[in-house]
Amino acid sequence: MTDKPTDGYAAPVSDVLHAGIFGLGMCVPDCILTNDDLARIVDTNDAWITSRTGIRERRVADAETATSDLAVVAAQRALADAGLAASDLDLILCATTSGDYIWPATACVVQERLGAKRAAAFDLAAACSGFCYGLATAAGFIQSGAMQRVLVIGADTLTKQVNWQDRATCILFGDGAGAAVLAPCDADEGLLASTLGADGSGIESVWIPGGGTRTPTTPETLEQKLNCLTMRGQEVYRFAVQIVPEVIQEALKRACVRPDDIRLLVLHQANIRIINAVAERLGMAEERVFVNVDRYGNTSAASVPIALTEAVQQGRIQKGDIVVTVGFGAGLTWAANVIRWNR
Repeated sequence: MTDKPTDGYAAPVSDVLHAGIFGLGMCVPDCILTNDDLARIVDTNDAWITSRTGIRERRVADAETATSDLAVVAAQRALADAGLAASDLDLILCATTSGDYIWPATACVVQERLGAKRAAAFDLAAACSGFCYGLATAAGFIQSGAMQRVLVIGADTLTKQVNWQDRATCILFGDGAGAAVLAPCDADEGLLASTLGADGSGIESVWIPGGGTRTPTTPETLEQKLNCLTMRGQEVYRFAVQIVPEVIQEALKRACVRPDDIRLLVLHQANIRIINAVAERLGMAEERVFVNVDRYGNTSAASVPIALTEAVQQGRIQKGDIVVTVGFGAGLTWAANVIRWNR
């Protein structure tokens, strides 16, 4: 417990049950699609893509691989990392906007395949912010005492939803899944604070306009490719570089943590320009910001848990470190989590 600060960083509540991450896992498809491969599909080239996005390759699921297939493997690896069985889970939360079906929830598919018969299951749709929303949601269940062990998955196969004739979007996205097992931890560790937000006035900045009840699927909507992802790239960039530093600062204040205390910043891997712009505004050195967008592209809700998993595997996160995770994307939505690493 720290002394009460005088610069707006409120002191944390000491008697609140905290939720920590006890296991991590990830899964990406085997197929690698490079920028040179894309140049044979649309009018682009490696230098153009790399200079504007930082992406050099991405993973693409084949026609037989659904979102749940990646999610299940990531979940199994996270459970093994935590030393738990699927039967130990109380809740499975799957953050996705590219589920196996319109309904039921992909989390229910995962639950059945894992054999997690005791677990409740539901999906959370917050696009690229989904996993960070999911961490906050899981922590709330644990803090309330309603759940003890929660599996949070971020999984998407957006390459199945892009227009492969639109070079502005098809170059950006890849497929993957990441998962985390949360459980109660010591009061000075785990998830210290979260900040969530949304601005529905920006829904058309990045969306799939067709296929829902507003614009049901018809031969005409399919011909117009309204069932494919569309994005106004400059709008999303301006939104991200403005809101992300603000939401990080707010989450840090809620956690009573200083920006200089951050060991590693794990941003949604959307675009290297966004990552660099946010780091610059926060005054964070390159070695304190995790980047793997060059190898996976934008994997939507999967990007933060994949990055977390790799960061731990690379030894870049140790017990006691302050880690900040941030998601931002369609909705428009955003979320930040401040975590004191508990393992």
